[in-house]
Amino acid sequence: MSRIYRQLPPKGTALGIAFSGGLDTRCAVAWLAEQGMAVHAYTADLAQPDEKNVNDIPPIATAHGAKAAKLVDCRESMVREGLIAIQCGAFHLSSGGKKYFNTTPLGRAVTTTAIVSAMKDDGVHVFGDGSTHKGNDIQRFYRYGLLVNPQLKIYKPWLDNAFVKAFGGRTEMSEYLARIGKPYRMGTEKAYSTDANVLGATHEAKDLERLDSGIRIVDPIMGVAFWKKDVAIEPEELTIGFEQGLPRTINGKRFKSHLELFLECNRIGGRHGLGMSDQIENRVIDAKSRGIYEAPGMALLHLVYERLLSAIHNENTLDQYFVLGRRLGRLLYEGKWFDPEAMMLKDGLTRWIAPSVTGSVTLELRRGDDYTLVATAAEHMGYAPDKLSMEKVAEPAFTPEDRIGALELQNLSVGDNRELLIHHLSSVRRLSAGSEGVQISKLLGEGQ
Repeated sequence: MSRIYRQLPPKGTALGIAFSGGLDTRCAVAWLAEQGMAVHAYTADLAQPDEKNVNDIPPIATAHGAKAAKLVDCRESMVREGLIAIQCGAFHLSSGGKKYFNTTPLGRAVTTTAIVSAMKDDGVHVFGDGSTHKGNDIQRFYRYGLLVNPQLKIYKPWLDNAFVKAFGGRTEMSEYLARIGKPYRMGTEKAYSTDANVLGATHEAKDLERLDSGIRIVDPIMGVAFWKKDVAIEPEELTIGFEQGLPRTINGKRFKSHLELFLECNRIGGRHGLGMSDQIENRVIDAKSRGIYEAPGMALLHLVYERLLSAIHNENTLDQYFVLGRRLGRLLYEGKWFDPEAMMLKDGLTRWIAPSVTGSVTLELRRGDDYTLVATAAEHMGYAPDKLSMEKVAEPAFTPEDRIGALELQNLSVGDNRELLIHHLSSVRRLSAGSEGVQISKLLGEGQ
């Protein structure tokens, strides 16, 4: 049996909708109420930087016809999941060394599970949101919703032809709200759309769909436009301390909660324009899209955490961190952050890598991603200056004789590899006189 309503559910159905307070969701709530739905609006408090006061949003829903409206506090949960993502390196998208910190996928994981849990408590088992059929969010909302409530059914206005035909775009929506006496004053129309939470902001669509239109058209909401020459940014030195894999101090100051510390990291990174990136990515439907991202706090804590990782853990452990973290990042992107395969990866990375990360990093932030690492200290480090010092030390870790022995042991593998390459070359010659055979022949010195 299909869980998705292709048209409106029966009149009187209790229907929960994720309500942002923007034009789209105002129109949806009003129209659904007009069609006889018992609309319950749920607004997630994500400490989103694009809202002046999130408490003002639920009353807007009731004013537009919602039977009930509720604010769901997700702030601490957002920061918790963001810190877990940092501990795991759960970031699979990277371009030119700049990462996308999966801030929107993390937001959907937290928002959907919190809202659907609240709906279940209210006896509401039909869920709707503003996602469209072309994006990633439609899959994320669907998977997380069903994970929380196995009885859940889905009705999305933007999948209902009747709704889409009635409201072809923003102009029609505005005209509809004016007609029912709920006019919506649109601010200055931006050249792109924005979605934000405490972890970061995503800018995409409209003009940003063209690759000849870049970051310079974006007006950052979490920091400064560092690319503008007239924006003054002063260098700033600071020290961030981690304890057992979690950030605890900034310049020696402790914070009452991780939320407070993270907000301060956003302010610090934001005033330098840290953590902005331009990414081309593969959506879950295997079509490419493009976004401009902000994540000043995530970027700041990530670079400190990875600096400590490199000083503390051995190379094989770091290899697992990068490989597994990248895989976990893709699972997060696909809406599988709480699936068993993701939980298994998170458990290993947070249990065996993060707890050893106790230490501090001092760095100087300048402009954008321009920074200098000033000092690194940790409770336990695999790094020690005396191990490989070029100076004379009292008790060397190993001697020249030890190194000679280690080199002599390489004779076996090098000899075996040479014999294998010669055998491979003869096989290749029998098959064809391709470039691979010529290359190996030159390498081994044959024919000289």
